[in-house]
Order: sequence, then structure tokens, then C-alpha cells
Amino acid sequence: MLDFPRWKQVWFWAITLIACFAALPSLTSFAGAAWPSALPDPRINLGLDLAGGSHILLEANPDQVKRQRLESMEEDVRNRLKQAEPQIRIGDISSKDGTVSFILDDPTRIDAAREQVQTLTNGAQLTGQRDWDLQVMDGNRIVLTPTRAGIDQAVVQAMETATEVVRKRIDALGTREPTIIRQGSNRIVVQVPGLSDPAALKNQLGQTAKLEFKLVDTTALPSDLAQGIVPPGDEIVYYANPSKDGAAPMAVKRLGGIKGDQLADAKPGNDDRDNQPIVTITFDQQGGAKFAKLTSENVNKPFAIILDGKVISAPNIIEPIIGGTARISGSFTADSANQLAINLRSGALPVDLKVVEERSVGPDLGADSIRKGMIAFGVGTGALMLFMLLTYGRFGVYTCLALIINTVMILGIMAGLNTTLTLPGIAGFVLTIGAAVDANVLINERIREERARGRRVHQAVEMGYKEASRAIFDANITNIIAATLMFFFGSGPVKGFAVVLVIGIATSVFTAVTLTRMWVSGWLRRARPSDIVL
Repeated sequence: MLDFPRWKQVWFWAITLIACFAALPSLTSFAGAAWPSALPDPRINLGLDLAGGSHILLEANPDQVKRQRLESMEEDVRNRLKQAEPQIRIGDISSKDGTVSFILDDPTRIDAAREQVQTLTNGAQLTGQRDWDLQVMDGNRIVLTPTRAGIDQAVVQAMETATEVVRKRIDALGTREPTIIRQGSNRIVVQVPGLSDPAALKNQLGQTAKLEFKLVDTTALPSDLAQGIVPPGDEIVYYANPSKDGAAPMAVKRLGGIKGDQLADAKPGNDDRDNQPIVTITFDQQGGAKFAKLTSENVNKPFAIILDGKVISAPNIIEPIIGGTARISGSFTADSANQLAINLRSGALPVDLKVVEERSVGPDLGADSIRKGMIAFGVGTGALMLFMLLTYGRFGVYTCLALIINTVMILGIMAGLNTTLTLPGIAGFVLTIGAAVDANVLINERIREERARGRRVHQAVEMGYKEASRAIFDANITNIIAATLMFFFGSGPVKGFAVVLVIGIATSVFTAVTLTRMWVSGWLRRARPSDIVL
């Protein structure tokens, strides 16, 4: 237990010094001093409650969710009846007036069609009621009407998905600690610390990143498109860059395309031919099969790549694309291609979000909290160190040194991970300081008990560390389990508290157990004391 070869001492000191060095930029910043620009500059970010930041309130339009449900049901009905055995043929199908209605070519198949369509309706989870009402009219027309329970459930699911997409875009690694919460039925509150310009946050969230691949209808007449007239089943789209690609409208098939929710990955890159920025996308297994079928059945036909309702490219299908990979080209810069890839990877927003409130939060309150927190931390730590020195003598000195190093190491690791410190994070910080002192108290008291039993100094110290370490590790494992659960199931300040707590537990065990034991071991070898004062 007390054997520390040279390589082990070098290793422990290297870990300590690296972590402490990483804390220096933050400490100099807190002290108001300048850090040399030539040196590495890891910093701790201060949260919205300490340093201010950007606050944005986003609002979704529930009517858009209703329209999406109608379009999705229309396509599902077409596919389900086409797959029926024997196939059920339908004539006109419409999703106007808030319903999906269609007429059968053969009225005698009305019962079979009703059975097939009935499987597309489910019970709404919120109330247990049906999400669609199905009615048969005039003997050969089926009308599907979304229920209020179904609409409410769709809005809730869309907002939950949108909240998660916003969180992924802002903080994919969970280190900026944004606060992203639902407000009401169709609003999302976003607070990002350290971001003083709400416009930057709006740009990051403004793109829905709704990617679609749709076939171009070459039979549509330009004169009709200019007047807004399209063939049945088509819709009009425009190029995203009309000055470059032309402002003429384009007719595409409204249904039967591929949506971006079947993407597995998206990466920025450069075209081999002209070195222009592109985005390479990879479909999942289902999307790849669907994309291969679409391109195989429509060789030498154009298809439009549509992003957020605007055409960014409309190439011809030269040959079937069966690898599940495609490239998106357009008027991209390196930054815009990278941002698009990030947004596509994080997923498309299921509904457009409109900014209804934006503001910057000043750091005045945070500065006062930091000042009072530092005063409280300084007074409490000073009193604690004095108590340890008076109670445990030399071992109290080791405890105080370990406490100081532990504090600096926490700051260094947080700076290295680029984490954000909030008020709850400060609470986790103080909690780990107390846990570190508790560990040394257990060790010192255990050594005192072993000496009282008559063990020699070396044996008492060895047994004290060995026996106390078991209790220390057991107690800290339970804390790590609790902190891990808070990290994975919490968000914002709760996640920040968990991050600081886990880091603090690791450093406190390292400093209170490993470092102090190494110091005591060195002192015992050098001084060979016949007794110790505890």
C-alpha cells in the first residue's frame, strides 16, 4: 500500500501538474490578469446565470402539424391499397378541407378498402380515443377525419422531437449546458450561456433542415406553372438561388419521394471535379433501398433535391444509385456545407419554429453571485483548513495541500473539457470539496485507531489507508451512480451539476487517497518516525 516506485510518482505528478496547468488560464481570467497568447488557452465557460447569454423563445404553428398528418395519411393510404391482394384501385384522392377522402374504382371493394385503411388508424396515447374517424359515404367514398385527440398527440410528439433536435444542434456534446425546455403546448425556451448575440443563435436554429427528394414532372407546361396551375398530384417549388439557377417555377410530384428522416449520416466535403463544397449523405437501410428503387425506376429523368421547401439541385438520374449514398451540391461555402451537414445529422425539425422573443441576459446578477460565492468559499475553506491543521498536525497539512490541488484540478479538467459553470455547478463543486475532506478524516481517524491498538507507525498508516479506502470508494461509487443518472436524464443546470460532481469525485479520491498516501509514504521513508501525532 505504501510502496511508490519512481515511475509511479512521476506518473501521478504528471497528471496533477497537467490538470493544474489547464486551470491557470481560467484562474488568471477570474483574477483579471492576461494570459499569454502563445500558450494553450483552455477556459471554463460561465453559465447564463453567471455570465449572461442569449435567450430565445420559439413557437411552432400547430396548423403545420395538421397539414403534415394529412399528407402523410394520403401517402399511406395510396401505398396500403396498392399493396393489398388483390390491389384496390382508387380514383381521385384529396387531402383538402382538413380530411383525406378518396373514391374507389370498384364500389364492391369498399369493405376490403375499409379494413385496409382501418389498420392505419390507432388509438391516441393521450386519451385512448381514435386518432382518425373513418366514414363511408355514397357507397364508394371513404373519408378520414383527424380527431382532436390525434391532433393533440401529433403536436406533442412534434414538439418533443423539435426540442431534442434543437438540443442536439446547440450542444451535441453536452458541454455548453444550454437550457432548453418546453413552455406551453407549442413553445420552446432556449437559453445559451456566453452567447451575447441572439442573431447567431437564430441562424443556428433557423434552418429546418427538412430534406426531400422528389421527382420532377416534365409534363407540366411553363405557361401553366407561371399562373400557379399544376397537374393533379403535383406542387410548385422554386430554386433557393434564383439569380444563379433561374427563377422559373418547377413542378414536382407531391408524394412518392424520399424524406431526410431516413438519413444515417451527413458529412461535408469537396467535389472531385471542381473542388466545390458539397455534402455527402448516407441513407439507412430502409432509405437506401427506397432511394435505389426510385433511381432505378426513373433513369434519365430529373429529380429535385429540396431543402426547406427550396430546390438546391435538380440533376438527371443517369444510372441507378444503389449504394445508399448521394451527394448534395449547390452554392455552398465551406461553412454553410458544414452547418448543413450538422443540421442533417441532428435531424430535421418536424415543424417550423418562429422566434417570438429574443433578448440578451446581462451578467450583473452573476457577478454578484460569483463575488458572494467566492467570499463564502474562501471563509469556509479557511476555517476548514484551520480545523484540519489543529486536529491532525502533519496529516492536516497533507489534507490542506490535497484540498488545494483538488480545487485546481477540478477547474483544470472542466477547462480542458470546455464545460460551463453555473450556480448548480458551483454547488456540485462545493459538495466535492466536502467529500474530499471527509475522505481524509476517515483515513486519519482510522490511522489513529490503529495506533491505539498498538500497531507500529508504518503498519498503522498502511492499515489506515487500506481500510478507509474501502469505505471511501463505496461511498463515492453511489455518488457517481446518482450523478450519471442525473447527467443522462437531466438537462441544462441539472446536467451541469452532474458533470461537476463526477469530476470532483474523481479528483477528490485521487488527491485525498492517492496523493496524500504518496506524500506520507515518502515522509515515512525519510524520517522513520517512532510515533505520529494525530
